Amino acid sequence: MSITEMTDFDNTRQLCEMADQLNSFVKQAAIDGTEAHVAEEGILQFVRAIGRQALGLFFDMQGDGDVGETVTTEEGRTMRRLDKIRHRKYHSIFGVFTLSRYAYGSREGQQIELVPLDARIAMPESDFSYLLQDWAGAITVEHAFAQTAHILEEILGTTLHVDSLERMNRKMSESVEEFRDSLKNPPPEQEGEILVATADGKGVPMRRPADQRPTGARRKKGEKANKKQMATLGAVYTVDAKHRTAEDVVESLFRERKPDRPNDSHEPKAKHKRVRSSLTYEMDGVYVDAETEVFTWMQREVDQRRRDGQPIVCIMDGQRSLWTSCAEHLSCGNVVEILDLLHAISYLWDAAYLFHKEGSKEATAFVRDRALRILQGGAGRVIGGLRQMATKHCLKKNDLKQMNRICNYLENNRSRMRYDEYLDAGYPIASGVIEGACRHLVKDRMERSGMRWTIDGAQAMLDLRSTAINGQWSDFVVHRIQTEIRRLYPSRQQVKQLAFHLST
Repeated sequence: MSITEMTDFDNTRQLCEMADQLNSFVKQAAIDGTEAHVAEEGILQFVRAIGRQALGLFFDMQGDGDVGETVTTEEGRTMRRLDKIRHRKYHSIFGVFTLSRYAYGSREGQQIELVPLDARIAMPESDFSYLLQDWAGAITVEHAFAQTAHILEEILGTTLHVDSLERMNRKMSESVEEFRDSLKNPPPEQEGEILVATADGKGVPMRRPADQRPTGARRKKGEKANKKQMATLGAVYTVDAKHRTAEDVVESLFRERKPDRPNDSHEPKAKHKRVRSSLTYEMDGVYVDAETEVFTWMQREVDQRRRDGQPIVCIMDGQRSLWTSCAEHLSCGNVVEILDLLHAISYLWDAAYLFHKEGSKEATAFVRDRALRILQGGAGRVIGGLRQMATKHCLKKNDLKQMNRICNYLENNRSRMRYDEYLDAGYPIASGVIEGACRHLVKDRMERSGMRWTIDGAQAMLDLRSTAINGQWSDFVVHRIQTEIRRLYPSRQQVKQLAFHLST
């Protein structure tokens, strides 16, 4: 036997008997009028057992990988069969198997150079099957590791430890960068008219290093158990133009569309959206800055996807460092910088509450009037009017300080608030794509109650989760498997031609 199983089923006859038992179970359940969910659960138990038996039979038929006393490579190197047989675990979706097989090398005690059976059936580098890694990875990018372990146990009946899932997650993430480099540009005929680049930041709750954790039963006043580290997120996509008027936008913002007016609810869809996120960290003595990492990728993405004469829109909030990075990395000409409209309007609400009660009709009218004027190209006049109101109403010191902050923000971004021109050109003026990415990529998975991350664990999750959100998970898994197989078994085709003693 070349395989040690955890059941007594070890041959084809028993596999056929199990199939017959499943058939009998289904017929009897139908005769008895068994509840559908009970029948379904019973069938699943049979499927698990049959799958385990079938996979065990597959391994058993492979033999022990003994292909003779010696093996000669295509390069003319000869290796001899080592005396000691080697064992390895294989964690499959049907349970754990132990494979026993021969290895080849120069002599016992030296490095193993070839395990023919492993090469023939492309065994993974880790103990976990590629299929199990795929399923576990796809679940962990959506759910906590402990919940993933529970889901897999409920479905497969196999137990995976949280530590194993975390290590698996980090190992898989090591292949993300190479996969990204292998991606081809979307077909031009499937792209939209406008190329959009956008970025934002989102905090990730970090685990305090052991040497920085407070000692004693209580923390000092103001001392937090953990803190967040900012992740930078970037997205590049294309979208078709949508021409609107300032009145159209205001009506949409304040939900004022009149019943007798046609409802143009069509919104151009983002096409071939690609998202990436990075933390700032140090790896192997190399310092990686999050913004530089993300904007360098955005620059490469824009350069590869931009068509001749295609306008580039960069839309973000007012964070200065992001605009500095934009100017440094996306200075390829014809870049239209746009301040996200919703951020501009949030400052108008802050201004309104300096003069009117929160939630009042007066505050709403205040914001609506100024939002319309800004959308019509009057940002400068709105800013000047706010400063005059502050003087006229003799605002208190703190309120005046708040008004200065509001006006300074709008003034600093005034060149990015030419909304009349943007609407006329059909450009997007809100950063909903990146806002949604921040929420979905980071918050929905990494900011759940009690979650704390290390740098490497968080970066691994960001890389894998962005791959899944980009709709690239299946392609990533295939690319990763093929790359690992080529690395582990460069002579696999030659090995497959060797004389394996198969049991049939």
